[in-house]
Amino acid sequence: MDTPLKGRVALVTGGASGLGRATALALAEAGAHVAIGDIDAAGSEETLGRVTSAGGSAEVVALDVTDDGSRRAVVAQLFDRHGDAFDVLVNVAGIDRPGYITDIDLDDYRRVMAVNCEGPIFLTSEFTKRVQHLPEGRTADVVHVVSLSAITSGSGAIAYNGSKAGFLNATKCIQRELREKAVRADDGSERPFPCRVQSVIPAAMDTPMMEQWGIPGHLMMPPSAVADAIRTLVTLHPSAFIPEMQIVPRLEPNFPR
Repeated sequence: MDTPLKGRVALVTGGASGLGRATALALAEAGAHVAIGDIDAAGSEETLGRVTSAGGSAEVVALDVTDDGSRRAVVAQLFDRHGDAFDVLVNVAGIDRPGYITDIDLDDYRRVMAVNCEGPIFLTSEFTKRVQHLPEGRTADVVHVVSLSAITSGSGAIAYNGSKAGFLNATKCIQRELREKAVRADDGSERPFPCRVQSVIPAAMDTPMMEQWGIPGHLMMPPSAVADAIRTLVTLHPSAFIPEMQIVPRLEPNFPR
């Protein structure tokens, strides 16, 4: 079995279901020890069981991505437990609360923004603070799961599309900042910041979150297809990074948009 992630520890948010579960399985299959982060304890335990049944290694961590104390505590605990082996973060957690401008609910809007944008930004902040001191030759990985909704518009999707657009632009800012943090040597060569942040921008996937929209299954991707793309990003050669990877069902009815 090919295990390019052997010896690495990865935190996957939203790991209790959908794409988060598929990502946990894909990274564990590649040899990583996976920390399954979610507020859904039962779903997280189910993911844990699937990983271990497939011969992988994992643990469950209770994580509320909207709570700063929870974010800080989980990152600290994983570094205390695993040291510098904890060098992968995949921000998958996301929610959707439909609402039109004539009836949009403020609490729903704020919740979507907190889960889809604020949470992963500040989790990435906490993670990069810890890995910025990795020795030369080491590269930590962060993958942001955005959405095609970040670059499209849709009725009843103000909160979701707005949160994902904000998250995508924040990701670009982070990538720019990390480029500027490269260390220049006296001979003019540069050492990159020891963490890269990449993003995957998927269209519709057959996950529980999509059930409310009634999209036929044959027009969506299985979450495992996107999880495989995430694994590719994490195992990419350390000299390169992919700022944005769009992945779309071959039968996507409105693409290109």
